[in-house]
Order: sequence, then C-alpha cells, then structure tokens
Amino acid sequence: MAAKVLDSYALMAFFEDEPGADFVRGLIHKAVTSDTNLMMSVINLGEVWYSIARTNSPEIADQYIHEIKGMGIEIVEIDWTLTRQAAAFKAGGNISYADCFAAALAKLRRAELVTGDKEFKLLVPQQVKDVG
Repeated sequence: MAAKVLDSYALMAFFEDEPGADFVRGLIHKAVTSDTNLMMSVINLGEVWYSIARTNSPEIADQYIHEIKGMGIEIVEIDWTLTRQAAAFKAGGNISYADCFAAALAKLRRAELVTGDKEFKLLVPQQVKDVG
C-alpha cells in the first residue's frame, strides 16, 4: 500500500478545481477503495479550514471538513515526535511552520508528500510529488 501525505495545497487544488485536482481526485478514489493510504496532519487540515472560512464562511468550512473526513484521509493528531521534526525543519529553513508539519509527517511515515508548493523540495526532496 502506497503512503501519501497531503498538504493543504493539494486539497485546496482539489476543491477549487485547479491544476493537480484530477491527480488528487484519483488519490482520494484510491484511498476510498483501500489502494492508497492518505494522511494529513491536523495542522494542515486547519489551514484548509481557515482558507475556506476566509473566502466563504466558517459554516461552509465546517461542511468541507466534514466532507474531508469521509474521503478516506487519515487525520493525524500532533505529538511531540512530529512537533519536534516540524520544529527542526522550521529551524533550518524558510518555510511556514504549518508546512513543516506536512513535511515532518511525510518524513516520519516514509510517505510521499503530495503538494504543488515548491518549498517542500528543500526539506524532503526525494519524497515530494508535485501536483501543480
């Protein structure tokens, strides 16, 4: 089973039908049919929520989160090991702290990081799948 970590960029591309949406749609389909293990940190899920709430409303953002939870995506809670790795990435580079959690999750779970954000190539270059 292939393990993949979604960052907020990937899910927002899917919801807004931007470049990469079809690729993410395919991953979600595979996750629902148990062919792919999709994960996202709760921090990055929070990024999705605030992006939708800012452009729409908190109620619509809540609806999207409810939908995401039915997509076969494992929402990973944050513990010290994950936080420590994210903080180490942040200390060593110029990338947002929230993005560091997606990179840390990919590194610790030995998973491919699905994103369109080029900054990730600095942190986990061998594990990045660019959807953009």
